Amino acid sequence: MGGLGSFSIDSAYSPFEGTELKEVRDLDMQYSQMRAPCVYGGVAFTLSMMALTLLFLITGGKPIHRLTVRLLVTEFIFDILACLGYIVAVSLYLHLVIQINSTDVCKRRERVYARRGYTWMNCEVQGGDAAVALFGLVAACLYFPSAVVCVLTIRSVRDFQREMTKTQYSLERNYREEDLHNGYKTPESFQTAKTFATLV
Repeated sequence: MGGLGSFSIDSAYSPFEGTELKEVRDLDMQYSQMRAPCVYGGVAFTLSMMALTLLFLITGGKPIHRLTVRLLVTEFIFDILACLGYIVAVSLYLHLVIQINSTDVCKRRERVYARRGYTWMNCEVQGGDAAVALFGLVAACLYFPSAVVCVLTIRSVRDFQREMTKTQYSLERNYREEDLHNGYKTPESFQTAKTFATLV
C-alpha cells in the first residue's frame, strides 16, 4: 500500500489557486490512474499469497502421523513459486513505476509542483515504491527457507512412515509365527483329547 502515498491537494492549506489548482488536480488524477493497475495488482497478488500461505500453514500444522508427502510436496512447490513470483512481481512493479515516471504527465506534474517549492514531488522512485520493493524481497527471502524446512519435513515424514511400515510388518510376522506355532500344537491336543475320550 506504500505505492498509494501522494501529496493531498485538498488539505487545509494549498499553495495552488485557480487554473493552476485545476491543472494540478487533473495531473494528480491522471498520475494516480496510471499507477492504479500496478498498485492494486500488487495488493491483490500479496493478499492471494497471504491466503494460500495461511492455508498451507493450517494444513501443515498437523501431527507428523497425519501429514502426507503429497501435501508437503505441494507446499514445497508453492514456496518455490511464491519466492520466484515475488521477485518477478517486484521487478515488474519497479519497471512499470519507472515507465510511468518517464511519461509527460509525470514530468508536467513535477514542474508544476517545483514552481511552488515542492521539489520532492519528482519523477524518481519514491520512498513508498522502495518500501513496496523491500516488502516483496523480504517475502521472497522468507519463502526460500520455508521451502528448505518443507524438504526436511518431507524426509522426517518418510522416515516415520518407513518406521511405521517396519513395525507393522514385524507385528504381522510375529502374529503369523504365533498362529503357525499354535497350529502345530492344536492337532496334538485334539489327538490327546480323542484318546482320553476313547478310554473313558
